[in-house]
Amino acid sequence: MPFPPYDGGSIAMNSITQGLIAQGHTVKVFAISTFKHPINEVELDKHYRLKTDFESVFIDTSVKPVAAFINLFTNASYNIARFYSPNFEKRLIEILKKQKFDIIHLESLFVAPYVEVIRKYSTAKIILRAHNVEYVIWERLAKNTANPLKKWYLHLLANRLKAYEINMLNKYDAIASITEVDRLQFQKDGCKLPIMNVPFGIDLMNIQIDSAVQEFPGVFHLGSMDWIPNAEGIKWILEKVWLKVLEKNPDLKLYLAGRNMPQWLLDYKMQNVVIVGEVADSQQFINSKSIMLVPLFSGGGMRVKIIEGMSLGKTIISTAIGAEGIVCEHEKIF
Repeated sequence: MPFPPYDGGSIAMNSITQGLIAQGHTVKVFAISTFKHPINEVELDKHYRLKTDFESVFIDTSVKPVAAFINLFTNASYNIARFYSPNFEKRLIEILKKQKFDIIHLESLFVAPYVEVIRKYSTAKIILRAHNVEYVIWERLAKNTANPLKKWYLHLLANRLKAYEINMLNKYDAIASITEVDRLQFQKDGCKLPIMNVPFGIDLMNIQIDSAVQEFPGVFHLGSMDWIPNAEGIKWILEKVWLKVLEKNPDLKLYLAGRNMPQWLLDYKMQNVVIVGEVADSQQFINSKSIMLVPLFSGGGMRVKIIEGMSLGKTIISTAIGAEGIVCEHEKIF
């Protein structure tokens, strides 16, 4: 979902969209609506819809036990298969027959199943915007999982996703990676295409730091909790770290904000931990606290929320994987 821009993925997608429009290009956005990221076109910002000629098609990408079980007896990547839809393909063909494009910009690997259709019905150059090296995330999840059966299944998903991702590498016309780390990994995996590192950035003209509303010290985490690496990191903080922090800082509070808080976290009772849930204005929320936690062990790409936090002058405490791809140095202020 590229709009409204309230999580890392949608913020990054909207940034590209608005940048192209600002440079005078005509842009059409054709998106996938899901249960996880639903799009109500009627309620969508009217100005945005007009500028982007916005359309979407619903695809049920939810994990289905029967489909996942049947997939075990194939060589297909279940991660990718969930994003294919005949209805989406049909509408895509109609659009390509009606309109001529110079560039088809694919936001992430999960719309790569439509490359063949695009080739058939359009002469446009196809550019992949890679938000991550997707298979690396699943390899890290598998590595960090203790349950033997779950570890085996995650390894299976990672291996099949890796095979698909590498097989697709040279089927675009170019790749725009979000980090230099990802660019180098794609080249290592055999990418022969033109590939450029195009990092995420923030226009500081739109940033307003308001220290008057800041809780100091106030520790916080902001991120969608239906993304497995976020849930994994927060569970580690609560089980391994937070009580040790409270021993030296008994008045310190930890605020957990983000969409789709899991039930186990809503039921979690721990001293000085505040479950905020989804926030209406992420910039306002970040402004109100002091220290951002990014405890990722399985992520990839670039954490947009770290860039947001830096732009608002926050102290960032992150794992090396959380800060991966960002040009920063430990304990150094730029």
